[in-house]
Amino acid sequence: MSLLRLALCVCGVYSMFLLWAIAQERLSVPFQSIDGKTSDKFKSPLFMGTCQSALSCISALVYIILRRKSTATFSQTLGLHPTSETPHQTEHNEKHAQNGNAISHANGNGNAHIAQNGSSHKPKVDTRFSTSALLLRYLQCSVFITSAAPFGFAALGYISYPAMVLGKSCKLVPVMIMNVLLYRRKFAPYKYLVVLMVTLGITIFMGFGNDSKKGKHSSNTTATVPYANLIGITYLLINLALDGATNSTQDEIFARHKVAGQQMMFWINLFCTVLTSILSVLPLSYIPVIHPSTDGQTELMGAVTFIRNHPSIITPLAQFALTGALGQLFIFETLQHFGSLTLVTITLTRKLFTMLLSVVVYNHKLTPGQWLGAAVVFAGISVEAMVKRKDVHAKRVIQEKEKPKIKSI
Repeated sequence: MSLLRLALCVCGVYSMFLLWAIAQERLSVPFQSIDGKTSDKFKSPLFMGTCQSALSCISALVYIILRRKSTATFSQTLGLHPTSETPHQTEHNEKHAQNGNAISHANGNGNAHIAQNGSSHKPKVDTRFSTSALLLRYLQCSVFITSAAPFGFAALGYISYPAMVLGKSCKLVPVMIMNVLLYRRKFAPYKYLVVLMVTLGITIFMGFGNDSKKGKHSSNTTATVPYANLIGITYLLINLALDGATNSTQDEIFARHKVAGQQMMFWINLFCTVLTSILSVLPLSYIPVIHPSTDGQTELMGAVTFIRNHPSIITPLAQFALTGALGQLFIFETLQHFGSLTLVTITLTRKLFTMLLSVVVYNHKLTPGQWLGAAVVFAGISVEAMVKRKDVHAKRVIQEKEKPKIKSI
């Protein structure tokens, strides 16, 4: 059963996000008008975000309701009130508490406080803050995500999708930086080696070859923009910095509050939907990247008008929203049942296949130097995965040695 679940998770992550990547790249290039005379680019990134976050919110809600415990209230099901320990915490604490060992709890700075617990004393596990503090953290993540998405979409107007995928593979760098700056966390020395390899690889990739938009769907306007690579990389760096802030805040939520991944998925996407919906109906003036429309319309009206005049966008837009929503569910399912190590391995290979698929589908041309840079990046991420595998194996060996001691008590 476990092997079947893993196979389903791998197939789900691969299929959903490979289709999502194709749809995302298609949305970044011009669409032909209904009369066939002109072609225009879709300039409503907030509307795209609303479509995906709304479907993600609904799918997460359906998931957690179907998986809810019969004794849990609706607010407990949504993670607004504390329930019993998560299965992972229960198993971990029971093993240590029965043996009279110390149990560590992470504080807000990522450090561990050690609480000595005897076999007759139940460990104190509830480290939640108030519900309002938790919701504010969710809102903070939503603001970061809402701000990051338009920059990632705008970057595709200036750099190729393979370069975009490779850059997104470097998320470890901003995540580490934001964890250090925002929450004063420290990392193992090997992580800095990984950061160095990833940074070197992306530098090599960008240094060899012209990454301006190419392929059968490319736009002639973006290809002739001066310093296109520099603009695209700048947008991508802003996107990665905001992604790093998002991930570090999510780590903080998991450390301070007992919530499930699907509960976090529901609330963050709910706030994202509210934020992007409000921004979409406001009569905003021209804002670079965030609101690129210059016709004075609200983003919602601009998106509806574009869809009416360019109906060919409906299929990739629906594919983008639906596969993104379902893909998130497979990611959280993998994380819940198989841990972060398995998830890292799956997402690493998925990004590699995404880049290769983009090269094949949209006829991107990569130079040997760019392939070398990509290899260095994925080698760096592989180092991260191998070290994590060794750490997990060492912990399992220790747990196996502790089992006879626990049985003898």
